[in-house]
Amino acid sequence: MKALVIINVGKDESMKIALEMKEYLNDLSVETDFINFDGFSDNFTISNYDFAITLGGDGTVLYAARNCVENNIPIFPVNLGQFGFIATVQPEDWKKELLNFLHNDVVKTQRLMLKAEVLRNKKSVYSSFGLNEIVICATRAASAISLDVEYNFVPLCKLISDGVIVSTPTGSTAYSAAAGGPIIDSEMEACVLTPVNPFSLSSRPLVLNPNGKIQIKVCKSTPKPFLMKALNMIRRGHSSIVFVGDSTIRKSLIRSGVSEEDARDCNVTGCYEYSPPLQKIPDSAH
Repeated sequence: MKALVIINVGKDESMKIALEMKEYLNDLSVETDFINFDGFSDNFTISNYDFAITLGGDGTVLYAARNCVENNIPIFPVNLGQFGFIATVQPEDWKKELLNFLHNDVVKTQRLMLKAEVLRNKKSVYSSFGLNEIVICATRAASAISLDVEYNFVPLCKLISDGVIVSTPTGSTAYSAAAGGPIIDSEMEACVLTPVNPFSLSSRPLVLNPNGKIQIKVCKSTPKPFLMKALNMIRRGHSSIVFVGDSTIRKSLIRSGVSEEDARDCNVTGCYEYSPPLQKIPDSAH
């Protein structure tokens, strides 16, 4: 068995715990590798590991999720941050929880993730996954951009706003909530489209079926470049189409303090089955 430990170098305790983990796992015949995360590390696809461990806050889990998702690598999230909404394993409990995980005596929850693709001149120029949200916004605060939004290739709305957020249930408590969006149970099948500072009072957040495809066109009349943010990854551009759809791969997270037996007794579940694979926009839709 092989584990990857993702160390948030901004947390004072992280390296100390990482070294303790390496020694502990080596004694259990689990090979261990380290990588550092500084909050702005580049994405890369993580492969050839049985599981990943994050030592940091929720941001470290988000980084791990988008890099582990394509190979369906589960994440064991140790919370060294302030909130711990998704990094639920507390640092004083990591040995007990990790041993439970290795003995398959924990609940693994699967969270919906979004995949976004930027098309320019009918060509894909960027794509990324997001566990919390995908955000399209102006490069500067208080700069409105014009967006045409379609759902399943049917016109949904035209927005003049500082941007728009497409959020998962996990991310509905984050940026979307701050922008006035609803909070969705993390195990619901839904995504939320939330305008950021819209010009019109009629532009309200929408809860959508995640099986659908959202197409957001940044209109040519937009005078400023825009940013697409998939967590920490940013793509600059002008007139482009951002295609947001449901990823068929779910990210497995370890739920702290709940064993498989407890889950059966309490009827706890964290598994989803969702839509077919993300498809590119056909040329006729442009």
